[in-house]
Amino acid sequence: MTVLPVPDTGFELTLPVVVIGAGAAGLVAALALRQAGQDVLVLERDPVPRGSTALSAGLIPASATRWQRAAGIEDSALLFGADIMAKAQGEPDPAMVQSVVERIGGVLEWLADRHGLDFSVITDFRYPGHSACRMHGLPSRSGEELVDRLREAAEAAGVEILCDAHVIALYADDQARVHGLRFRRPDGSEESLGCEALILACNGYGGNPDLVARHVPQLAGALYFGHAGNQGDAVLWGEALGAATRHLSGHQGHGSVAHPIGILISWATMTQGGVQVNLLGQRFSDESHGYSEQAATVLRQPEGTVWSIFDERIAGIARQFEDFRQAEQAGVVVTAADLPALAAVTRLPCEALAATLEEVERMKAGAEKDRFGRDFAGQPPLQPPYRAVRVTGALFHTQGGLVVDGQARVLRPDGAPLPNLYAAGGAACGVSGSRAEGYLSGNGLLTAVALGHAAGVAAAGRG
Repeated sequence: MTVLPVPDTGFELTLPVVVIGAGAAGLVAALALRQAGQDVLVLERDPVPRGSTALSAGLIPASATRWQRAAGIEDSALLFGADIMAKAQGEPDPAMVQSVVERIGGVLEWLADRHGLDFSVITDFRYPGHSACRMHGLPSRSGEELVDRLREAAEAAGVEILCDAHVIALYADDQARVHGLRFRRPDGSEESLGCEALILACNGYGGNPDLVARHVPQLAGALYFGHAGNQGDAVLWGEALGAATRHLSGHQGHGSVAHPIGILISWATMTQGGVQVNLLGQRFSDESHGYSEQAATVLRQPEGTVWSIFDERIAGIARQFEDFRQAEQAGVVVTAADLPALAAVTRLPCEALAATLEEVERMKAGAEKDRFGRDFAGQPPLQPPYRAVRVTGALFHTQGGLVVDGQARVLRPDGAPLPNLYAAGGAACGVSGSRAEGYLSGNGLLTAVALGHAAGVAAAGRG
């Protein structure tokens, strides 16, 4: 991606604020700008806003919300921040963690009250690493619904969204002040426009094989389950402007993507008592650690695929998610009346599979301890009919990026902000540290929404 000198002739049109990217981060930023009375243009490379948000489960973690209080859930920003820091083993910037966890609850209530987004909190299970039920989502529990509702809210608020506009270059002076940008249309024509402030809400680099191989070599060549447009534009532009980057090896993987159809299978299938077995019919890990780190673990198994095994009780919990319902409709979630039928339908060795599931039930009964360290205490036994789905590991999105402060201002290595550049979503360094193990469920949308709001507020109030 290119940073060009400012043209001597200037720009035919200069706008107060431009946002690159119409995912959750960009649309929330635009809504915050409109609330402040600021005109804003959002540029989106796709025909309609989708991006990484649409590929997610659309769940946003937040603490001390009214939905939690109504459900009798005790939680706090302090506890939420502690969970993030514990999962990432202290790597994230504590000030940034505290900033986003203190902001996010109010942003969700603002989106509900002002823009009609019908959030509710998931109460029937907790994701690994969370000390309370704090995942908030819309009725379908899908990222597609989230981005559609945000787009509708933005349009109703008077946000201009220009789709099929792929930004290919920025114009900046020698002080790293951005003066404008250049974008390309599908027919190959190019246009330039000026801006007084720019918010990068465009992407990480998960769709750029060269950058993935450089920063996340363990997932080089793995299935990429993110948006193809995530080519690292924001990071490359920021670096060219002298911005600092951090934790570029940080990423979110997922160890439960239906193979070969490519549908996300909720990790509730594991947290509620299910297990994963490889093609030898054997367990190979502690499934309770988290779906992000499980991606590389799954890919190390024979053929890079495994079977997730659960039962109808667990399937009932997973059906609240649109992705799981789609997987069932597609026929990739198979059903077996008993263990021999399960072995037959999965083509797993019956003796090995039986031994594995018998061992699991002994651990659930407290008769044995798991050699992988999983605590099965309190989890009900799996009951026929069984459910199973063949899955693989995948890279979802990167978590490192441009270093920003609590106002989403892009920072130089010395901590000074660039003059008029903001970043959120995949463009900004998140709160997951440098490893897949640091990703706490929901961290991606947490920082997309919280930093998107911060960027909009800051850009609207710039001097």
